[in-house]
Amino acid sequence: MSEIIVKGTKKLEGVLPVQGSKNSSLPILAACVLVDGVSVLHNCPFLSDVDAAVRILEHLGCVVTRDGHTLTVDSRSISCCNIPENLMREMRSSIVFLGSLVSRCKKARLFTPGGCEIGLRPIDLHLSALRSLGVSIEDEGSALGFEVREKLEGTVISLSFPSVGATENIMLASVFAEGRTTVLNAAREPEILDLAAFLNKCGCKIFVGSQGTIVIDGVKKAHSCEHTIIPDRIVALTYMSAVACCGGDVLFQKADTSHFLSVTGVFEAAGCRLETKKDSVRIVSSGKLKAVRDIRTLPYPGFPTDAQAPISAMLCTAEGTSVIVENIFESRFNHVGELVRMGARIKVEGRVAIIDGVKALHGAHVRAVDLRGGSALVVAALGARGKTVISGLKHIDRGYERIEECLQSLGAQIERSAESG
Repeated sequence: MSEIIVKGTKKLEGVLPVQGSKNSSLPILAACVLVDGVSVLHNCPFLSDVDAAVRILEHLGCVVTRDGHTLTVDSRSISCCNIPENLMREMRSSIVFLGSLVSRCKKARLFTPGGCEIGLRPIDLHLSALRSLGVSIEDEGSALGFEVREKLEGTVISLSFPSVGATENIMLASVFAEGRTTVLNAAREPEILDLAAFLNKCGCKIFVGSQGTIVIDGVKKAHSCEHTIIPDRIVALTYMSAVACCGGDVLFQKADTSHFLSVTGVFEAAGCRLETKKDSVRIVSSGKLKAVRDIRTLPYPGFPTDAQAPISAMLCTAEGTSVIVENIFESRFNHVGELVRMGARIKVEGRVAIIDGVKALHGAHVRAVDLRGGSALVVAALGARGKTVISGLKHIDRGYERIEECLQSLGAQIERSAESG
């Protein structure tokens, strides 16, 4: 167990490359199960969630090696189609292995996944889609058993909500189905496009339309390929929030700015100056921010729910009153109580957070209870007066690669140390 210790109010300056995307790495690692060969994945970040995915792959019989940010997955000798409870509970995204296992093995047995407690994320959409493709499902209590009845057969699936996880599982489950599968109201996130790009390199036939329609024509097999994971847009936005909060001038390299156009306007409205290019963004901030009146999280291409927490931390010291409406998850304000401990003035009413800006936050002992809420505490600590001690780092380490080292490279006074006592 460890803690992050931050001495705030130091301006951030320099250049920082953005890590590979967590939310792209995990489904692509699951997709490696489909490959009758070797997959080489570049720009794969050092994260505990990635480690958990690797342990699942190894349990299934894959041979996985890492050389820096490159992971090599040899999936020719898969010998298992069950994922035990201890591995499933390590991360929420473990459910994405379901589609791949059903495709490759024609059966699977999984437990309820773990992960952040940010509200209900039921897998009903996943299950109904698999049934329509020809999969029978048996409820075994804490586990679920899956088996292809006769064959996987393409169909039309209309999602009631553009769920990222359900869209990924449908794509993975249908690549070997007979005929054509059409997904309506599918998720449109960049990570969906990255998964499709990887699968197409493996010989699959997936077309992603611009209006939430995905068409998958079934193939007989998937072959080896080499692929580079896209940059992590949420990590980029988190570090941009930190610069905005405490002031500074930072150039973020390897950042696909087309992936977060819905958020750049928030920084500009708050008083920051942005210089964006296709693969980089520079943010300049005096540290004196203005409130942003109306922010509403929405499915992509709307404002991402994953960016809500660090942006809310940034706005704690903005002049005026900011309002954030959380439309995706009902429990995504778990970090607010910890920000209040640091002197923030935030009132939560259902899915709405009203942030009255204060002149300054102060250091405190706080605890991360989920991934993005943990990143919000780091952002707040960087702009706060005095020393902040953050525990619960297992959540932060799920999505941020060596967060303290990245921020140190920009001049932040931040370090990781063993917990006292």
